[in-house]
Amino acid sequence: MDKDFWIKLKSQLLDFLLEIGPAFIFAIVVFILGIFLIKVLMRMLKSALKKSNTELSLKTFVESFSVFLFYGFLFFIIGSILGIETTSFIAIFGAAGIAIGLALQGSLSNFAGGILILVFKPFQVGDLIHVNNNLGFVEKIDILYTRIKTFDGRIITMPNGNVSNSDVDNRTMEKFRRIDLDLKFSFDSDIDELRRVIINGMGKHPKLARHLPVDVWLDEIGEYQMKIKARSWVESVEYWPAYWEQLEAVKKELDKEGIKIPIPKHAIYKED
Repeated sequence: MDKDFWIKLKSQLLDFLLEIGPAFIFAIVVFILGIFLIKVLMRMLKSALKKSNTELSLKTFVESFSVFLFYGFLFFIIGSILGIETTSFIAIFGAAGIAIGLALQGSLSNFAGGILILVFKPFQVGDLIHVNNNLGFVEKIDILYTRIKTFDGRIITMPNGNVSNSDVDNRTMEKFRRIDLDLKFSFDSDIDELRRVIINGMGKHPKLARHLPVDVWLDEIGEYQMKIKARSWVESVEYWPAYWEQLEAVKKELDKEGIKIPIPKHAIYKED
């Protein structure tokens, strides 16, 4: 290559830098200031949401969505500074949006699922739910995922798309929940006596819902024993502690009255 080519190339490069350089430097400054401003705005938004009566599940969703909006607006401004026309900028983002949308169909489904969860409210942050074979308290609902914390301390992250299309068992939506105890006794046990003893044991629980019944009924007559169903009501948030305590209370009351839970027996006959 001759010397004139390199001189021409150098001249064109210098002209390009002189033309684009100031705008590029200005874009960098705007980007840095924009990031700082977004952090300030997010702090203000979180503070405002914290002081408001907005539901916790909606707060987390708004925070996540606001980050995407702020950064999208910042990139739009930087594109304008660099000389990208608005129509071209929209066309670029539109094409990129289509490509990203095809690549991230699952994420778009999760976003739509998050909207459905917030609108129809099958559960909220703090609720105890059973979904997709997972049981736990809802810790967070953001724009793409729902996080629950199980009783053994595990955090499970589930896509909103899957959650919104699944059967959700919300176990704390209602204030009160019924405890069902399945107990088995021999056929020679007196049902009325069993009812008195079991109700007496369950009725001592301090967090029992006194306005709702404690009842005991014969539920099933089996081949070797009869099954008794004992039921009481407590506040939903107290269900599991109350369940175990009620089970212990019934066992202690049966022991006190000398009533034994039957042990399976097999009769063996010897032929002469």
